[in-house]
This record gives sequence, structure tokens and C-alpha cells, in this order.
Amino acid sequence: MDFKHPVPVTELASTYSLQLRGKDTNLAIGINEIHKVRHGDITFVDVEKYYLKSLNSDATIILINKDITCPPGKTLLITDDPFAVYNQIVWENRPLHYLNSNRGENLQIGEDSQIDFGAYIGHDVTIGKGCYIQSGAYIGDHTIIGDNVSIQAGALIGTDAFYYKKINGKYTKWRSGGKVIIQDNVEIGAGCTINRGVSGDTVIGNGTKLDCQVHIGHGVVVGSNCLIAAQTGIAGKTIIGSGCVIYGQVGIAQNLKIGDNVVILAKSGISKNLLPDKTYFGIPADDARIKMREMASVKMLKKNHE
Repeated sequence: MDFKHPVPVTELASTYSLQLRGKDTNLAIGINEIHKVRHGDITFVDVEKYYLKSLNSDATIILINKDITCPPGKTLLITDDPFAVYNQIVWENRPLHYLNSNRGENLQIGEDSQIDFGAYIGHDVTIGKGCYIQSGAYIGDHTIIGDNVSIQAGALIGTDAFYYKKINGKYTKWRSGGKVIIQDNVEIGAGCTINRGVSGDTVIGNGTKLDCQVHIGHGVVVGSNCLIAAQTGIAGKTIIGSGCVIYGQVGIAQNLKIGDNVVILAKSGISKNLLPDKTYFGIPADDARIKMREMASVKMLKKNHE
């Protein structure tokens, strides 16, 4: 998530009563969870086994709960509760902005785009040229929609990430500071749900088509020219390559990478990364030819024992 303006680390330390270690002239340009960090970002860590991962990441500023040696060029901001400070920074930069009509503030709509009566558009939304958004659709705050995009009735885009941190046995919600970006020539079927990212963006690539009732989790990136059939669910931060075809009722776990031109047959469960240019099937999914041979072998074994 980008800030509107760079923020000096000294200002962060003063505002949130943090101890500052390391370079005190750094500027924070944004804030991101560890999976999405870039140079200039703030991230946080509060578990010692992940210290090195955070310190060696691209993040420039690290909220941390221990006074340790700071890597050259970086800044440590020390606090007893890094997550609480992280979440507060996101809240302050993405405050809850209620929608009191069916059109939010700072809405930009391109030429020849049609938005039916009964569609709800949030704040700071950009819609490109030649788009059609049907009645009953919801487009959440900060969503960016390209040209020639079709969004059917009841689609919910830019809803909160399903993302919680367990603290003292209870689940605390992360503030969703990311966006949804829908590129050109995309079609979103009726009843689809697309969560915005926690801090990064959820992206649907050029020319991709979603059937009805597809769920896209927070921070997912779907490549260009993919086909995704009904009742498929893709969990948070998974990356889908370009040219993929995903049949109905497929479940894909979080944090995975699916290669280009992959075909996933119906009712498959994906729990690991998939190589490009192959067809997969089963639970857990594997090369479809291997799975089919396994099924044939099992049937033969059963037949031989009858």
C-alpha cells in the first residue's frame, strides 16, 4: 500500500512512541506485509524465527519487538506490539469511509461506460472506457477497472481480505489496505467475490474471464487470458499464470504459483505449485495422466479381488 506522501521515520517514531535504530533519514513510501514488501516500505515482525527474513527483505523500515542490530541502510522501529502499530498505520491511511449513496466520492468513469441502476460504487474508484456494470454489483473503494470490462449482477469486488492474526486466543482483523485492479477486456460473472489485498493488490489480468460464483482471495494475481469456471476458489496471495484454464469447483490453496498455460480439471484440489504447460487432476492434484492411470489401477485391483 502506497502512502500519499513519503513519511520520515523520525515522524513515525514520534507519532507512535517508537524507539528508532539505524538510519534516521529514511522515508517510508508505503507499508506492506512481508510477502509484498518493496524498497521504501514498512513491514513488521513479532516472532523471533522470522527476524532474519524481515531484516533481509526489501523492506527499508521494520517494526520489531526487540532491540537488535540494524542492517546497514535500514531503520528499526522498536515497540512491544509491532502488529498493533502496523495495523494502526494502515487504518490511518485507509480509514473507513462510509458509502451514503450508490456512488462514492472521486469516482472516475470513462467514455461509453454504462452503470445500471442498483449498482453500488465506492470511493476513489476508477472505471475505464466501454465498461458495463450490471445492477446489484458492488465495487469497493480504491478499485481500478480497465477498458471494456463487463461485471455481471451481484458481483462483489473490493471486499475485505479474510485475514486475521491470533492474539491471546482471539482473532484480530487486519485492516485491508490494498486494492483490486481489473485490467482490460475482463469479464466477471454473476455472484463472483473478489477480495482486495491486505496491503498489496489483487489483480485480474487482461482478457481473463470469470464464470459465475468464483471467489478470488486477497492479493491473488491472475494472469492474462485465463478461463475460470464456476465455484472455483483461489486462496490469498496465490499467483496464477497466463493462459490457464480452471474448470468448475477447483480449490487452490494460499501462497502458490501456478505456471502459464496450466489446465486444472474439475473438482481438483491444489496444494502445491504447478509447473507450466501441463494438465492436472485430483485431490491432491497431480499430472492428469498419472492420476488417470492410478484410478484405472485401483479399479483393476478391485475387479481382480471380486
